[in-house]
Amino acid sequence: MSAAVRVIPCLDVDAGRVVKGVNFRDLRDAGDPVELARRYDAEGADEVTFLDVSASSGDRQTTYDVVGRTAEEVFVPLTVGGGVRSTDDVDRLLRAGADKVGVNTAAIARPELVAEIAARFGSQVLVLSVDARRVVDGPPTPSGYEVTTHGGRRGTGIDAVGWTRRAVELGAGEVLLNSMDADGTTDGFDLEMLRAVRAEVHVPLIASGGAGTPEHFVEAARAGADALLAASVFHFGVLTVGDVKARLRQAGVSVR
Repeated sequence: MSAAVRVIPCLDVDAGRVVKGVNFRDLRDAGDPVELARRYDAEGADEVTFLDVSASSGDRQTTYDVVGRTAEEVFVPLTVGGGVRSTDDVDRLLRAGADKVGVNTAAIARPELVAEIAARFGSQVLVLSVDARRVVDGPPTPSGYEVTTHGGRRGTGIDAVGWTRRAVELGAGEVLLNSMDADGTTDGFDLEMLRAVRAEVHVPLIASGGAGTPEHFVEAARAGADALLAASVFHFGVLTVGDVKARLRQAGVSVR
């Protein structure tokens, strides 16, 4: 685990608005992304992550516009993911103001994309986003977890831990591990999955999916997460970034 744990609010952006649901369903409006990012910057967030969840993935221009406006307003690093299919997509997002870019589905379809992005821009720019869930039906995977696509709706049968290890070997500089089972439930992070991935990769690991209380963040940090990402609890005012950092400090976890 790196010296100081980062706290990262995540903005799921659909058609230029922040939305949030449970397990990526029943989405409700959570506000303007630029305003929310500004608020989190003021609260002491270490980074802000934007995930473009638009069904109309053809409308990329909205995303570039939102990223550009946000980059002008906030001074923390911005990671942007969703619909990234090529090195040119990465280039456009970086030019729009992103500091790091997340890849998910396109990398599963064509793992060479990870190596291509790392070669062109450096590993530090590339965040592998893994939407994983426990295997409940279908053939078991070695770790008991599989990678999903399409917002967790489609299983791939690909072992989540094995895929993460392979992508890091190809050049991913950071891993955003999202538990689809826990997403939006506020019941806590999937600590078992975190530990399984932590044992296999040595790049920074971001825990995502399930945060509901300050204690959940402490548990994830102790399970080996270098960064802690959450959405609902921040957007709807249940917790502030400051609340989370105060609890982490109290628990003896180093924060920025």
